[in-house]
Amino acid sequence: MDFTIGGIREIRSSTRRRGRPSECTAVAEFTGLWGWDVVPGARAAAGVCSCGRADCAAPGAHPLDFAPEVPAGATLDEVSTAWAEFPGAAVLLPAGRAFDVLEVAEAAGRRALVRLERMGLPLGPVAVTPDGRAQFLVAPGAAAELPRQLYRLGWDDPAALDLRGLGPGDHLTAPPSDRGGLGPVRWLRPPTLDTAHRPPAARLLLGTLAYVAHRSRSRA
Repeated sequence: MDFTIGGIREIRSSTRRRGRPSECTAVAEFTGLWGWDVVPGARAAAGVCSCGRADCAAPGAHPLDFAPEVPAGATLDEVSTAWAEFPGAAVLLPAGRAFDVLEVAEAAGRRALVRLERMGLPLGPVAVTPDGRAQFLVAPGAAAELPRQLYRLGWDDPAALDLRGLGPGDHLTAPPSDRGGLGPVRWLRPPTLDTAHRPPAARLLLGTLAYVAHRSRSRA
């Protein structure tokens, strides 16, 4: 599916004209422009999850079981209709479809991002969570291959690097939604037409991420 910058402006301007909720603006951009599926997610307040389960293992950081996902390609009108059933839901993006994620501590992620930009390597969107994690969107399949790829680079213990992959079955809380009642998720590098549709191969970033993550943990 092809999109234009004019299409982005149209979604945003039509949302303002019609007084659509801000969540609808974000979801319509994710589905209609970036080509991502979106899932309505729970929110948390004072540690209590909106899913209603007292024993919730991830308050405010998981999909609502009863809420159907909004598929990639959904229009603003379709998004508004779907989201009206779950007002205030967090915007979650399923990993393992259009992208996987490499996640490190925020400080390590920021340092690695500077290095990667200086090296001129291709980069996809990068998000930072309120609990101090940096999330690099990369091509699908990275999570499953992460242990093998790290081993090939000489790192035989991914846990020691505080570097993990998110893939099928995992979800990202998308900006600007609140995560776990801690505050909003933000973009360090927002998506663009190129980076959303063609995230980079994980192997291009992994060496730098692993090295910086290791140095950061050593300093700590």
